[in-house]
Amino acid sequence: MIRNVLGSIVALVGAAAAVLSPFRDWYDGRLGRHYRIGDLFTGTGITGAHPGLFGSLMLPFVFAAVVTVVGVVLRSRLLVALAGVVVLGFTVLWMVRQGQAAGELTVAGDGSGLQRGVAGAAGGGVLLLLGAALMSGRRRSAGRLEPYDAPGSANPDTWPPTREPGPSVQTSPWPEPEADPYVGPDSGPGPVPEPGPPPKSSPSGD
Repeated sequence: MIRNVLGSIVALVGAAAAVLSPFRDWYDGRLGRHYRIGDLFTGTGITGAHPGLFGSLMLPFVFAAVVTVVGVVLRSRLLVALAGVVVLGFTVLWMVRQGQAAGELTVAGDGSGLQRGVAGAAGGGVLLLLGAALMSGRRRSAGRLEPYDAPGSANPDTWPPTREPGPSVQTSPWPEPEADPYVGPDSGPGPVPEPGPPPKSSPSGD
């Protein structure tokens, strides 16, 4: 969390420095927003044309700042690093084309040669890359599946080991009574028959 906050602050400072750099002098008192972006992709190099605001070096730096803000919101190190590469890439490309047009690149204290605008753009790109390196990025919360515990197995998270609740089994030292296998009619005592008349005796002397 602290790394994300610190990296985001550094990245936003770098983006702000990159956006402000075209409003400062880049070379021989010429502002960065007075360089046409199309001149960076031609073989002739830098010309004296004065383009509009979004036809100049301002355009890639504004794009890099927007990408930086999106990367900070999403906590994406890749987007912030991409913004730093864009800023440094256009700054180096401008230096190549300016050196091609002027024959050399000089740094002098009298206001000629490379000036603060170039330093601001290069420093902003470095801060963007540094901010991307400081950010920890978004943590991937991969859900870890708990191991399946079969009923009756010991629970490893407790000591002494306990078993999962299951059907209780009643134990007794006495043998269980066996079931009666007879399935016929009830063999218990039935109704007592009523007494009938006594039998007749035969006449004597026969």
